This record gives sequence, C-alpha cells and structure tokens, in this order.
Amino acid sequence: MYEYFYNGGGVATGDLNGDGKEDMYFSSNMEDNHLYINEGNLKFKEVAQQAGVTGRPGPWKTGVSFVDINGDHKLDIYLCYSGNLPTDKKRNQLFINQGNDAAGIPLFKDEAASYGLDSPSNSTHAVFFDYDRDQDLDMILVNHNPKSLPVLDESSTADLLNKPDENSGIQFFVNPGQGGKFINQTKALGIQSSTLSYGLAVGISDVNQDGWPDFYVSNDYTIPDYLYINQAGKSFVNTINSSIGHISHFSMGNDIADVNNDLLPDIFTLDMLPEDNLRQKLLMSPDNYEKYDFNLKVGFGHQIMRNMLQLNLGNNASGNTMFSEVGQLAGVSNTDWSWSALFADYDNDGWKDLFVSNGYLRDYTNLDFLKYMGDYVQNNQNSIQRENVLELVQKMPASNVSNYIFKNKRDATFKNVTADWGLEMPTNSNGAAYADLDGDGDLELIVNNINKPASIYENKSNEVYKENKSISVDLHGLGENTQGAGASVSVFQNGQAQVVYANMYRGYQSSMSPRLHVGLGNTPKIDSVKVLWNSGKSQTLKGIKEVKNISFFEKDAKLFQTKELENKSFFARAAPLILTPVANLVNDFKRQTQLVNPLSFVGPVLKSSDVNQDGLSDIFVGASQGNPAHVFIQQKGGQFRPVGISGSEGFEDSDALF
Repeated sequence: MYEYFYNGGGVATGDLNGDGKEDMYFSSNMEDNHLYINEGNLKFKEVAQQAGVTGRPGPWKTGVSFVDINGDHKLDIYLCYSGNLPTDKKRNQLFINQGNDAAGIPLFKDEAASYGLDSPSNSTHAVFFDYDRDQDLDMILVNHNPKSLPVLDESSTADLLNKPDENSGIQFFVNPGQGGKFINQTKALGIQSSTLSYGLAVGISDVNQDGWPDFYVSNDYTIPDYLYINQAGKSFVNTINSSIGHISHFSMGNDIADVNNDLLPDIFTLDMLPEDNLRQKLLMSPDNYEKYDFNLKVGFGHQIMRNMLQLNLGNNASGNTMFSEVGQLAGVSNTDWSWSALFADYDNDGWKDLFVSNGYLRDYTNLDFLKYMGDYVQNNQNSIQRENVLELVQKMPASNVSNYIFKNKRDATFKNVTADWGLEMPTNSNGAAYADLDGDGDLELIVNNINKPASIYENKSNEVYKENKSISVDLHGLGENTQGAGASVSVFQNGQAQVVYANMYRGYQSSMSPRLHVGLGNTPKIDSVKVLWNSGKSQTLKGIKEVKNISFFEKDAKLFQTKELENKSFFARAAPLILTPVANLVNDFKRQTQLVNPLSFVGPVLKSSDVNQDGLSDIFVGASQGNPAHVFIQQKGGQFRPVGISGSEGFEDSDALF
C-alpha cells in the first residue's frame, strides 16, 4: 500500500491567459486535474481538457507549480507524480504555455523531457528559484520514500544516510541557460539525497540576509528537517542543528514569512498534534524517551510533535542565523493533522495572519484501531492479503476537522478566529493557495479537499474592515526570471515597516500567484517602498499616493551593497563552562511509562552566588553519584575557573543552597 495514500493534492493560482485575472489549477491524485479560467465576479470556466493539462489518466498526481520557466512572460505548469507505480507512469510533466486560442483559453504542451525535468522520482512538489543569481530559474524537486520508515539503529542509519537515492531524496536541477537541459547537481551542491527522505515541503528565503536565497525542507517521520544556507551560489550547508534548537517531528507543510514585522524571515512548520486532550489521547502520543534519545545520538536533533514557529533573531558572532521557537507562546502549536501553512494579511491591517489546512481522511494512528489491527493480523495467522488491507481500511475510523485561521495580534502571538471568520466547516483539506480572485483588494482562500469539492472562501474584509486598504505589487525581472523570484518588497508607513517575499511556493504542494499583496491598515499613505531584487540590485519609490497597484522593473534598479545582519538575540554566550556531565543510565520510563519526569536523576543542579565576595556571580554545578560537584569561579573578563568539591563523589546532587 502506498504510504501517502491520503496526503491529497495541491492548488496553483496565477494569470495563465494574460487577462489580468487569477486562474486556478487543482491536482487530483487519481482523477483528471482541473483548470479554471477566471471570468470575473468569482465565475470560472473549467478548461483542463481543452488546455491539455489534465495530466496522465489514473494515479498518482501530487504537487503543482506555476512558473515562467523559459522567460516568455507566460506561466507554465509543472506537475509532480508519485506512488507505487511503474517508472513511466511517475514521470513528472512540464506543460509549456503555447499562448491562447481564439476563445482566450491557454494551450499547453508537455515538454518535460526536452527540459530534462521528466523525473520518475516519488515527487511531492517542485519549487523554482534562482539560487546562483544568473537570471534563470533552477529547480528543487522534493521527493519521498514511498515505504514506511524502517526500524533504525545507529549503524543502519549512518549507512542509509550516506546512500544516495534519486527516487526518494531531494534532487537539485541547475538551469544551464540558453535553452539547455537542466542538470542534476544535487551531490555537487552538498545536498543530502538519501533513501531516508520523506520530504513534504520546501520554503525559499534569504534567511541570513546575505543576498543569496536559502531553503528549508520539511521532512516527515523521524528524519530531521534541513536548513540549507546558500554559499554564494557555489554550494549549500545544512545548519539546522546550529541555527534551530528544536523542530517539528512529523513536519508537514511550511511557510517562511516575516510574522512580527521586524523585516526578517521567520519559519513555520506544521505537525499533527491535536488541539484538544481527547484527540491527543485517542490518536498518537509523543515519542518515548528512548526514541528521543536515539534521535539525538544519530544527529537527528530535538524533535517534538507540534507546530513550530521559529522567530529569526539575526546572526550570531559566528555569522550563524539563530532562531527562537515560540509556537506555544504564539498560540499556533496545536492544529491537528495539518498540511498547508499560509501567512498573508487576510484582513489588510498590515500584519500577516495564518491559515492552516487540516485533516486526514482516515485516522490510521487511532490507538483503538491499531489494537484492532494487531488482533486482526494475529487472527489471520500473521498473513495479510490485498483484500485484507481493503477491509482494514474500511474499518479505519474517519473524522472531519475544520481548518484553522489565526489573526495576528501584533505581538508575535495569534488569536484563533476560525469560527469568527467563517472557516469552521469540517473537511479533510490538503493543498491550499491564496489570491485576489475578484480583484477587490483582499485575498480569497482556495483549498483542495479529499473526496469533496474544493472550497473557495470569498474574503469579505472590504465590508467588515472598510477602513483597511491594500496594494498589489507586480515585479518584472530581467532575463528568464521574469516574475522577480527571490525579491523582497519592504513597505514603510508612519514609522512602521513590513516585508513580503517574491516566492510563489508555500504551504503544501501548492503555488501562489506571483502578484504580491500588502495590507496597509487604516493608513493608506505609503512613505516608501523598497524592492531588493535577487540579483542584488535595489530600487526605492517614495511619496506614493493612494493606489491599488504598483509595478517595479528590475532594469531600473541599481546595485545594492548588503550589510551584515544585526544580532537580535535576547542573550549572548559569554563563556562556556568546561564540564562534561555524566548521565545516570537508568530509564525510569521503562518501568513507569506515565511518569511526567524521571525520578532516578534530577540534575544537573545549578545555583548561583558570589562565593568569594569579589562582586562577580559564581556557579555551583552538581553531579551524579560517582562524580564530583564543581563551583565555577567567575574571573574578570567573563571566564570561569572550575574548582572541584572533594568528597562529593558519593552523592547524587538533587538540590543546593548557598
């Protein structure tokens, strides 16, 4: 059985026929894809068959991406395939826009093979960006292993991570320009592409603000996410463990956006932790202690089953970008089995809100069902045939849950307004996109649902928040990067600032319109708008009167000198304490699985006081039995000198008092 049978399809929005209105394209796992041409006033015409973009008959179609891949100013369509299928049925398709017919319907031709992009990998989604700033678009193909994660030990994990697998691992295709075929440069660019890959999403942004686009990969299961930092177009380095303290365990969709208006890109990843206690207990509990410890031993990092909102704190003294995880404080950590995360200003108040698509058709992690399945297999002499699998699937519980939408409270926290904003309808939703479908200055939501019609939520902000205004921004880049991919647009008003990024690929299996949306709040006057292009050029427009749309042309921009990103960390490391704690190897959770905290060890104990009365704080560090405790005496300049406490080896330090 295909592991991702219920992961659903994607949505893409953009103007395919050049009439200025946003069209919609939906992928269907097992049926024909659908293309809807916008006829105005939220009326659409389905033309996929006429346009030639239904995809191959049958399974298994996944992510969709709009892209002007050949620089002819017409959006093309890249379609991904996956599943337990023969190679030729999994080859991805690239539909090149041939222009419109007499009726204004765009016509397409599959030319994936001639571009070298007809990959037969198990693909989730493809994203396009100009990583080397040569004015053409390169492609990251996010793939996944179609089989369940195997039982791992330290040795097998190391072997599998070092074994390249083009069908499962990430693939990076470089555009050579001048009409040549794309070249697979995954290994040469330092990108891991192993059989232990369960990629579900990629987010693009210049994370460290050095002028070169970086990318974040969400991986399902125990496999950690990746944060690849661009080394000036020559290679990439994964800095996930040094930049981020803990990550989602079952990372689904992601988005990168400036959520607190400090002009830095923040990272949000989705997981599958339910909001209420009942579903938390009914479905899947967090990992056990030993599995968590194993992840640390093999370098998979600290993984926790919940959504993560990573606030960008800037670069530290070593030049490494640091993040602070605030998902629980922000109120966005528990949204059930979630897929698309889309930050955008849905109420036009100048702050980005958050939409989350949600649901899984069958609760195959339901603990009651897992017990039933175990008994079923045992009663069938541990032999399961195809018809048995179908019977089990039909017995599997199903539950519809609503999507979520959160209003930005302007203090790095969010308010759940799902019911207030009309999104409380239970569905099983996967891919999603936003676009101003009716051209009235606010963003509609387009959602792909499993076994149900798609949902289109008309935005009524113009009626509810009449005082709030917005503008749209069109970017016209040079070369074959006609949509200005990789650019950032910063808007300044009355001492306030916000930034939006020209990255069409967000959430899960989906792509947004290249037209950027900026909410202005109740102050329509704009002091200035600054565009920083992916090429390193910039331009600023000042004294903007009330307008609905602004266009920027890269040919009018000038070279911009990037500056080092300011360190915004709340704390800075002064000096390390040179001490290697020896852990108690007793695992209390094996005997008492419901313990909140272990009882066999409570350290290391830390206490601070000025021991030698020199005006500097010193630190006591306790130890486990068999090891000496230490007092670290602070020196002038911030260093610490360790002093062992003789005779303390025979005790387990559980507390201390000066």
